Amino acid sequence: MINLRPANERGRARYSWLQSRHTFSFAHYYDPRHMGVSALRVINDDRVSPGAGFETHPHRDMEIISYVLSGQIEHKDTMGFHTVLKAGDVQVMSAGTGILHSEFNPSSTEELHFLQIWIQPNKRGVEPGYSEKNFSDVTGVTRIVSPDGRDGSLPIHQNASIYKIALANEITEFASDPKRPYYLHVARGQLKVNGIKMSEGDGATIAAEEILNFVSDQTAEALLFELP
Repeated sequence: MINLRPANERGRARYSWLQSRHTFSFAHYYDPRHMGVSALRVINDDRVSPGAGFETHPHRDMEIISYVLSGQIEHKDTMGFHTVLKAGDVQVMSAGTGILHSEFNPSSTEELHFLQIWIQPNKRGVEPGYSEKNFSDVTGVTRIVSPDGRDGSLPIHQNASIYKIALANEITEFASDPKRPYYLHVARGQLKVNGIKMSEGDGATIAAEEILNFVSDQTAEALLFELP
């Protein structure tokens, strides 16, 4: 079963420095029909103006993933990490017992476009952690986040994995577990999943499917969430 969530039905936040689309209820956008899927709580599609960003703010007991589509993020936190992420970089921050961090677009000319993802952890009160890796060159279906860092992925405190799907006029299959829920988010381009056409910003809840067949007649990039 595949239930489509069209891009234009997402919540919206508009500020002078930020344009954001919310897949699930977040901040001033509330829809009781869309509170998340399993442990997946947030997918925000954020576009940040040059020189702007999120001032220092706290988090705790959340797995926070940033997926950079274009531009750069300058990250600073109270764990001592100060880094600049670029397109193709994925950052995982386990907030655990509590952290403070800021995220800014350091460019004076280029917009930052990234996905902000929150996954609820299966353990509370863990020591905060940080990791990052560039996945810009991977193709097909690649695990980029997992519970144990397998296959070069980044670890989180949850029995969940995130797969990057990168296609260029091709077909690929993924053997899914019909007992687990999945969520698919299209970041760029268009693709079909089991015959259902999806475009940039579209999402889909997937359940009770043994095989996911992905088809794209152009360049497409998506994230597949395998959830507890």
